[in-house]
Amino acid sequence: MADQDRPVFSEREALLFHSAIRPGKLEIVATKPMATQRDLSLAYSPGVAVPVLAIAETPEAAYDYTAKGNLVAVISNGTAILGLGNLGALAAKPVMEGKAVLFKRFADVDSIDLEIATEDVERFIQAVELLEPSFGGINLEDIKAPECFIIEDELRSRMNIPVFHDDQHGTAIIAAAGLINAAYLTGRDLRDIRLVVNGAGAAAIACAELVKALGVPSDQVILCDSKGVVWQGRTEGMNQWKAAHAAPTPARTLAEALEGADVFFGLSVKDALTPEMVQRMAPRPIIFAMANPDPEIRPEVAREVRPDAIIATGRSDYPNQVNNVLGFPYIFRGALDVRATKINEEMKLAAARALAELARETVPDEVASAYGGGRVFGPDYIIPAPFDPRLIEAVPAAVAKAAMDSGVARRPIFDMEAYKLELRARLNPTSSALAATFEAARARPRRVVFAEGEQEVVLRAAVSFRASGYGEPILVGREEPILEAFQRIGVNDPETYRIHNSSNSPLVPEMVERLYARLQRLGWLRRDCQRMVNHERNIFGALLLELGEADVFVSGITRHFTQVFAQLKLVVDPKPGHVPFGFHIFAGRQSTILVADTTVNERPTAEMLADIATTTAEAARRLGIEPRVAFVSYSNFGNPPGEHLGEMREAVALLDKRRPPFEYDGEMSADVALNPRMRDVYPFIRLTGPANVLVMPGLQSANIGAKLLKELGGGRVLGPCLMNMSRSVQVAPMTAGASDLVTLAALAAAGVVG
Repeated sequence: MADQDRPVFSEREALLFHSAIRPGKLEIVATKPMATQRDLSLAYSPGVAVPVLAIAETPEAAYDYTAKGNLVAVISNGTAILGLGNLGALAAKPVMEGKAVLFKRFADVDSIDLEIATEDVERFIQAVELLEPSFGGINLEDIKAPECFIIEDELRSRMNIPVFHDDQHGTAIIAAAGLINAAYLTGRDLRDIRLVVNGAGAAAIACAELVKALGVPSDQVILCDSKGVVWQGRTEGMNQWKAAHAAPTPARTLAEALEGADVFFGLSVKDALTPEMVQRMAPRPIIFAMANPDPEIRPEVAREVRPDAIIATGRSDYPNQVNNVLGFPYIFRGALDVRATKINEEMKLAAARALAELARETVPDEVASAYGGGRVFGPDYIIPAPFDPRLIEAVPAAVAKAAMDSGVARRPIFDMEAYKLELRARLNPTSSALAATFEAARARPRRVVFAEGEQEVVLRAAVSFRASGYGEPILVGREEPILEAFQRIGVNDPETYRIHNSSNSPLVPEMVERLYARLQRLGWLRRDCQRMVNHERNIFGALLLELGEADVFVSGITRHFTQVFAQLKLVVDPKPGHVPFGFHIFAGRQSTILVADTTVNERPTAEMLADIATTTAEAARRLGIEPRVAFVSYSNFGNPPGEHLGEMREAVALLDKRRPPFEYDGEMSADVALNPRMRDVYPFIRLTGPANVLVMPGLQSANIGAKLLKELGGGRVLGPCLMNMSRSVQVAPMTAGASDLVTLAALAAAGVVG
């Protein structure tokens, strides 16, 4: 990618980004309520004395009663800030704040930046050492070599919590992951490759150490610095860290070292690698030009002489970015969760291998959408993308297991699958709210029709649905476009997926007869039914259910809900005695709330509202939620009065007669329904806690409320979920991603909705 294609921004934009709203990128947010005098008494004096005494008696209790176990200090003295050099501790603060933000965003690790104004190694070590009671881990950053080696080694020996210099090990771990996959793609065994590392700073030496731990023989790794090859016997410009990697080689220059070499790792300067050097490397060379902002050689320049090369850089505008954000948040996540005393070689290798394995899997829709597609394992995709949501599960779990296996974990994890679910829930509250549903779907796999099978997002959903063990996806569409799309997204076994094409399906005659029998007295001709079966995928897909070829139907991303629902009603009847409707699920960190009817009935009657409330309450119970139903209005029990309150009151009266097995009340405003303190104003309310099922008076308010929650809320909104149809048919919103489609299909497969 040329310079003019790189993402650019002005200095003013960068400064405004850091100064707008409130200066900096961090704030402190309380995790406990601070609304009453009792709250303050518990948070501080006198209540705080209780955990103080508990920790004094048992120091490990600090992990139970304080934030220590999820708190990492990002520490620098500013002697090696990015590629800018020694600009001092204060100038390092924006970078350290940024690092803290990344910890939170990618792994839900709380972090505080600390800038220490000294270049004296011992004073720095003493300052950090004294912080051990406050933090669960220490991330060192932007400290120049060789001081960084001394600082990290000494702190690791003095402290009983993980100490990790990311400039060294982060780059090494991501590069090692890329090397594993590049070697795999080129048919190389790590034990046979020759690797040249250009640069002898912190990251370069860490890379040399880790690739050797990975299996590359020591005598086949050559380290170079500005004076040439670090060879055994050299004395000029040497130190103990370089000497540890001195190679028994006659080569004295980078060019000589690269003769026939398989791999180049560059952690040095712009243009250090010439096309002539690349040309003399082994067939299918592996080139990691990681200097920032300008690599040792531009990929397009390298490919002019070696089109067969696999190339990675440190930049986001080229494929295969070696990006430390793939490592440090997740490595600390795993280390903190097992209360590791250190981050050792085994944990680093586990992280590298987990990253390599993840890159080989079919990428989820979030990654394809963020990067415009094209992320398929191969020469241009050997390292996972930073926004891959599976990282939070894959890497910490591997790191935690390695910590336990190597004996540095103080709190072992006994149920790794439960831990992975917990990891997913940290960044996606839906994973926690729907955990039982996903397990139920796995326990009874179902056949699910994905009616828009030619859409790439649908194919990604089908792949994920099957891989998750929820059942068998059935794709409706033309075989050729589907198989081509499978190839684009990197599916290796497309022939194993069931595809139904109305142009050649032997089921079409029976479908036409079935549909004509339903519609002939409603004004439809046989040729109308023939046309719909042949050309309308929603009709064809719904008829697969009617013929017993599938159990669940999902569609919606290419047409509006009302259009799809109108087609479905031509094939599928409502459940006898029930009204079809839809509800949305709001899954937040603290609660899960169902909102109905958000899709179908514009002005429901009292009878319809009572039915909607009962059906939604039953769905809530299947989700593991004890339902508390509120009939929501602008009025609280008649105040203020209004002309459209009668249906809500009558619905409550109908439920009073039916005596359903759940709590309900109304009409009431949303704040009364959700805020427990409002019960003091209305002490007669029958709800024993905040409502978790909100039944709205009409489609306008319900739909608006659900979409406001989606755009403004602090959680994830799922749905709509279509209820009370005689077959399990679901209509997703047109904006649905693959994960939304999978969730909707799993909910239906598990019998929660439908």
